[in-house]
Formats: sequence, structure tokens, C-alpha cells
Amino acid sequence: MSSWSETEGAAPELAAAVRGRFEAHGMGLLATLRRDGAPRISGIEPLFALGELWLGMMPGSLKGADLRRDPRLALHSATEDKDVKEGDAKIAGTAVEVIAEGVRQEYLEALSAATGFEPEGCDVFRVDVTGLSLIRPAGDHLDIHAWTEGGSPRLIERS
Repeated sequence: MSSWSETEGAAPELAAAVRGRFEAHGMGLLATLRRDGAPRISGIEPLFALGELWLGMMPGSLKGADLRRDPRLALHSATEDKDVKEGDAKIAGTAVEVIAEGVRQEYLEALSAATGFEPEGCDVFRVDVTGLSLIRPAGDHLDIHAWTEGGSPRLIERS
């Protein structure tokens, strides 16, 4: 699995475009799996910092419990309009809980620097990336840019 910086090295243009979609509004939708296997969708504010993709959440949140039980996740950029004029980004991966105090502190400092928000306590996960995709309208079709860990970025056109 790839850190965010390794993903940027493997698919630099696509990673930059995907990151740009998330950073355009700071919001994402996180898909996790509940205990019974049903999907759970939760709003989240991902942070790209220190070469990693971070997810911070309230202590004891259900999405955190989901990720501890089954770390697989999908992260979707918040769509701005139904025509997705600016693109629609997705990240697939697995969550790794960050419990080392030094690393947690680095995340909290990066979060504060980026947002001005200083949580008193939170659960912190970093994402090991397994895939990226970006969909963009291109005239009469959609361009789908995709990358899967171990592969090369590719373009798929859909009518």
C-alpha cells in the first residue's frame, strides 16, 4: 500500500488533480463498512500533509469504529454540481490508526496550521492508498483517469 507521497510519485498528475478536488472545498464523503457489512457514508475533512493523507474524527465515532474493525475505505470529493464540471475524485485505500503520540502531534500541528482548528482530542488515521480516479466531462463523453497501486495511470473514455 502506498503513502500519499508514494502515490504522488507513481501518478503525479492524477494525484495532484485528485488532491485539488478535495482541497477545493475541504470536504469529502467517507465510505466505511458497518459491523453487519452494510455501507456507512460520513462527512469528513481529509488533510493532505506531511506526505500523508490524514483522517481525523471525534473520539468514539462510528466511522472510527468501522475503520478499526475493517480498515477498507473509499473517499469521495464533495461534488459541486450535478454536471461535475470541475471533476469528481475518488480515493480507495485502507486506514491505519495513528496512536504514536509524536506522529499524532505532527498531525495536530499540521491540522492547526492548515485550518486554525485545534481539537482537544481526536482519533487519527492515515490512509494507505490503493487507487485513485478522477472523472471529468469532456464534450460529449466523460474522461475517467484512474490509477491502481502497482500500475500506471490510464485514461478511459465513456460515452
